[in-house]
This record gives sequence, structure tokens and C-alpha cells, in this order.
Amino acid sequence: MKFAHQQQEPLSINLTPLIDVVFLLLIFFMITTTFTRETQLEVSLPEASSAQTAAQEQQRIDILISADGLYSVNGQALVNAQPLTLRRAIIELAEDERQMPFVITADAQTPHQAVVTAMDVAGQLGFSQLRITTQDLAGAADVDDPSSP
Repeated sequence: MKFAHQQQEPLSINLTPLIDVVFLLLIFFMITTTFTRETQLEVSLPEASSAQTAAQEQQRIDILISADGLYSVNGQALVNAQPLTLRRAIIELAEDERQMPFVITADAQTPHQAVVTAMDVAGQLGFSQLRITTQDLAGAADVDDPSSP
């Protein structure tokens, strides 16, 4: 008995579904990817120098931020914690001088938003010498506490 030999089709891989899947993945990643550039704050670290005079140190803007988020500019407390009030106080004190040192002092209990607001106001006004300091509340409590030995 002679059986008819069946012709086999050559095996081949259909690439159309594979290409469709690759295009769908490409479109998905293109749509979900964001290309925004985040703004960053450039910080210049200070260098120690002995040439700095006492007169230059006295001409600076000190912002003290309390634990409640209230501001004091060079020892003068502001009426509220609004950025516009802080801005006006700084402009009144600095006038057109933007090269004077700008010092922000806060303790651990100060809300982070208050410090960021002060930094933002300083940046908007064009101050380039920004310093951030902290207060040692533990040492101050020992000095001011009359019950301590």
C-alpha cells in the first residue's frame, strides 16, 4: 500500500503579533514617562578665611524661626508668618544690597515649611550667601533654668 506523502509547510514564525506587542510597549512607556526637569537649589559651601572683618559680619540678615513657625528678622518679631510680610521686612532691611550674608536659624521643632519659605523668599530676592544654622536648645535650657545647679 502506497500512502500519499503529505507535503509539510515550512515552519515559520509569524512576526506580526510580536511587532504589535513591541509597539504597544513602546507607546505605553512613551505615555507614562515624564520629561520634567526638577528645579534644584545650588548650594555653595563656605570656605574658612581669616580675612573677614567684624564689620562685614555685623551687616547680615538673621532670620530666626520659632517652633511655632513665626519669623524674627534681626531680632524684630514679625506680626505674622506670611511670606509677603517676611519679604517686606527683608527688603526694608537690605534695600538694594543682595550680597550681604543671609542666615536662617531654626530649631528641631520648627516646621520644615517655615524654613523652606524663608529660603524661597531669599532666593526670589536674589541673595546668594545663604547659611542655615541650628540652635542648641539643650544648652540654652541649662543656662536659663534657675532650678539647675
